[in-house]
Amino acid sequence: MKYRALKSIALLLVLSAIAVAQDLAAFEKRITVKKLDNGLTVIICERPEAPVFSFNTHVDAGSVQDPMGKTGLAHMFEHMAFKGTDKIGTTDYPAEKTALAKVETAYAAYIEERDKRVGRDEQKLKDLQKAWQDDIADAQKYVKPNEFPQILESNGAEGLNASTSEDQTEYHYSFPENRLELWAYLESERFLHPVMREFYKERNVVIEERRMRTDSNPTGRLLEQFTTAAFQAHPYHRPTIGWLADLNSFSATDAQHFFDEYYIPLNMVVAVVGDVKASETLPIIEKYFGRLPARVQPDERTTTEPPQNSERRVVLQDRAQPLYLEGYHRPDYRDKDDNVYDAIADLMSNGRTSRLYRALVRDKKIAAYSAGFTGLPGSKYPHLFAFYAFPLPGHKSEEVADAIHVEIERLKKADISDEELKMIRTRAKANLLRGLDDNEGLASELALFQARYGDWRELFHQVENLDKVSKADIRRVANQTFVPTNRTVGIIETMAPPPSPAQSGGEQ
Repeated sequence: MKYRALKSIALLLVLSAIAVAQDLAAFEKRITVKKLDNGLTVIICERPEAPVFSFNTHVDAGSVQDPMGKTGLAHMFEHMAFKGTDKIGTTDYPAEKTALAKVETAYAAYIEERDKRVGRDEQKLKDLQKAWQDDIADAQKYVKPNEFPQILESNGAEGLNASTSEDQTEYHYSFPENRLELWAYLESERFLHPVMREFYKERNVVIEERRMRTDSNPTGRLLEQFTTAAFQAHPYHRPTIGWLADLNSFSATDAQHFFDEYYIPLNMVVAVVGDVKASETLPIIEKYFGRLPARVQPDERTTTEPPQNSERRVVLQDRAQPLYLEGYHRPDYRDKDDNVYDAIADLMSNGRTSRLYRALVRDKKIAAYSAGFTGLPGSKYPHLFAFYAFPLPGHKSEEVADAIHVEIERLKKADISDEELKMIRTRAKANLLRGLDDNEGLASELALFQARYGDWRELFHQVENLDKVSKADIRRVANQTFVPTNRTVGIIETMAPPPSPAQSGGEQ
């Protein structure tokens, strides 16, 4: 039986390798890449299976690029990109532009008085706040709310969305293939003529988002405090959504400055996947995206995180499900061992046959779930490989931590089996092939790999590189990375409920 299983795995590996090679060759015939004169990179993938296309606009700037004291700006501008342009979302842009300038002048005066450490005049502060809010109300008279997304959705847009992470910002949706030129116009316009419209209203939306996802969410609070403990120098310690004090301070002018510095063609990749022809699509993209002005690439150097030489711990007590989390510093995605970390993540976490699931969930029955993953909080810069578990009732964090460490020590001391190594490689190929079926996902991956590596083909080479990972590589990387002095721990401990009136001697 074992011999037959090995033969089946070997056959699957061969077939998967052939499929990946064939797909790369097939995609090379269907993909066109061009760098426009202004520096923007375009990727077009022809897939005429259905009369639709998806796109991904990848901007190589995220919360790591937020200025000090203005955390959350990258995410804030993502919201602004849906507010329209000087032609969309306004009834009278010249008048609105004047009104918005008055808002910024009033806000600057209000903030200057509010943030005085000595000699703040409270009455003056109230008057300045009222003047600012009155100017906001005046500017609002010219707004046509949600006109930009309404135009898209009325023309058949699906999946209209965007996201901001520590490493990048991306915009995406799908459109009927006969709306290609409308897409190119609208998508380029919002980066050519953005307007910081309804900025302070939208800032309040983001503040509420922070309260819901972080301040009122025990897991969100733990992740934020865990990350700030793990990264003391590198900007990964900044929350993408921003610190509350910064959200209550930065301005529309600050958001405009962020856009001007980082939303430049050299920082952007636009991938289009679907029922399009490169010969027809490229001229349209050049016509509209070529209008974006070329700018000098900003200095994106960051502080290097110094080596960690002692364990750090964050313990949060809350009436919530307990959680154990630990992370270890590792190099960025360009490191020669990047694929080794991917192999370890698969081995420890992929499905019910993974080592952590079998050990903590199936066998010891001490956790509801347990896994490990790489890329916390991002991967563009040196980051963390993390392990976590949700202890079951009656079991403590120390118990699941010990069980995780047993599995880590197994990685260090003993080679993984031939079957495990082969299945890691097989799953990687299968995951790649599955991912190629979805236009939106493929557009995202093509844009990401083109931005990170300068060549979309690296998406396929990742699987080839994983084939080169050996058992010795896994032991070596585990021993050099998963050491106590390189570890940051985060724990949610469940608080006991408050005593009832009877228990505390109160009235019944």
